[in-house]
Amino acid sequence: MGAPLTLQRAGAAVWCTLDRPPLNLFEPTLIRAVRDSFAELAADRATRVAVIVGSGRAFTAGMDVRVLRDLDTGRARDLITTLHDAIAAVHRAPFPVIAAVHGPCLGAGFELALACDLRVAAASASFGLPEVRVGVPSVIQAALLPPMIGPGRAAEMLLTGTPVTAAQALDWGLVNRVVPDERLRAAAEEVVAAILASGPEAIRLQKELIVRWRETDLTTAVRYGINAFATAYATVEPREGMNAYLEKRPPNFER
Repeated sequence: MGAPLTLQRAGAAVWCTLDRPPLNLFEPTLIRAVRDSFAELAADRATRVAVIVGSGRAFTAGMDVRVLRDLDTGRARDLITTLHDAIAAVHRAPFPVIAAVHGPCLGAGFELALACDLRVAAASASFGLPEVRVGVPSVIQAALLPPMIGPGRAAEMLLTGTPVTAAQALDWGLVNRVVPDERLRAAAEEVVAAILASGPEAIRLQKELIVRWRETDLTTAVRYGINAFATAYATVEPREGMNAYLEKRPPNFER
């Protein structure tokens, strides 16, 4: 078998393909590949945005139940800790990460999508946390659900394991846009282009703030924001961006 996660660079963007078709089920090899790949990308300032996609007929249908079935308490803790580390590497990447989702996006796969900053869904996509149906709770990025979609909707997903359609996900604020399946890559490319049109350092500062805002109180979050605003002026981006706006031309942040 080839690599479970393949990376393809397109300029400053990296397309990361979960490559265990047809369902791209999570198992230790794929989990480690996600963790290690995003650790390497985080150290590469040439990477300004990443897109995660799935091969086959699913984004990912979650954990391989055959891996989960034979765990004991110690191995269960080890596995979920390794999964947490992989998902945290995506969540804390110093660049925006986009999930381009088609087909099933379930369990650990849904938590991976929740760790991304933006989610673009094909009409065929479905999202769910079916863990309780096989005897374990949903954890890690599932903690983001209540503030994202409200406690009632989150409880319904977590306690029933019932998936939601792409249309429901859009209505609930789980995804940013829904497009026909054949337009999924094009839609993701449009988001990538919009990010790359902005100041690279400003985007990195904004991504850092988004992560910090989720983890702190309002007063501290505002203080972080004030510091980030001032820090931006240590770069040439504010002057270039504002001169370009006043001169009615595209900014050139690369010079």
